[in-house]
Order: sequence, then structure tokens, then C-alpha cells
Amino acid sequence: MYQLEEETDADWWEVEALYDLCFAPGRTALSSYRLRDGVAKVAELCLVLRDETNTLAAVIRYWPVLVGGARVLLLGPVAVHPTRQGEGLGGILILESLSEARRLGWERVLLVGDAPYYRRFGFTKRTGVIMPPPTNPDRVLGLELQPGAWEGVAGDVTKFHE
Repeated sequence: MYQLEEETDADWWEVEALYDLCFAPGRTALSSYRLRDGVAKVAELCLVLRDETNTLAAVIRYWPVLVGGARVLLLGPVAVHPTRQGEGLGGILILESLSEARRLGWERVLLVGDAPYYRRFGFTKRTGVIMPPPTNPDRVLGLELQPGAWEGVAGDVTKFHE
């Protein structure tokens, strides 16, 4: 039995520890992190999944970015504790958060990831969307939450400024 909740400030250290466990050292030097630096995450979509002992099993975060000036939701990172991988927890987080993003009025989602994994959720390669280097363009994927939301949206991915 798992409990899905919005991430709180009290979860921060535990969430960061899970990211450190799941990703290579230097993860914060990646281009995606530069887009997040100094930008508030989309709190309503940042979720934690805890097991029956209240242990953090999986987490997902989202951030606003701009693509050619259009507002876009940047998914990631998503992480599942190594002892819980293969249970479908990442999929639960992705599906629940995307459903909530659609409900909240977001139109499009972007991520940098493995196409074979994210294809099952409807993500496809976004040609013309340029992440800061050094990002492999084949890993730049997008999803429309509203029909036609990616039409005409292209260009550099930049930090969101309110």
C-alpha cells in the first residue's frame, strides 16, 4: 500500500537524498538543473510516494520553462528507490501528475529522457526544441496535454521568468 502526496518543505532532504541515490554524481550540473536554478517548482505537481512504513519510495518534480517564449512544463527528475524499481511506481507518479497538470490548465510538457520508456505515456521526440548543451537532441521529448499545444512551439528552452 502506497500513499501519494504533494511534496512538502519537510520532505526536501529525503527527496534530495533519493535523487542522489538514483542519479550519478554531478546531476545538478546537467542542463535541466540550470533551467531550474532560482525558479520555483510547480508545487502542485511535485509528488512523493511513500510505502506503509512511511519510507519514501518514489518522487517526481516539475518546473516551468519557456520554449521560444511559450510556457512549458519541464518534467523531472523522477526517481524510484532502487529497492522499489520494477513495481510501476514511476509510471504511477507520471500518470497522476500529468492528469493533474492537465486539470490545472498546463498545455504541454517537456523532458529529457529515454524515448522507449516515456513513449508509453505519449511522449515523442521534439525536433526544433533546443535544450542548453550538452543535451542529446534525441532525448528531448514532449507531450501535448491539450490538442495541438506543441504546434508552432519551437526554439531555445530558457528559464521561466515571472
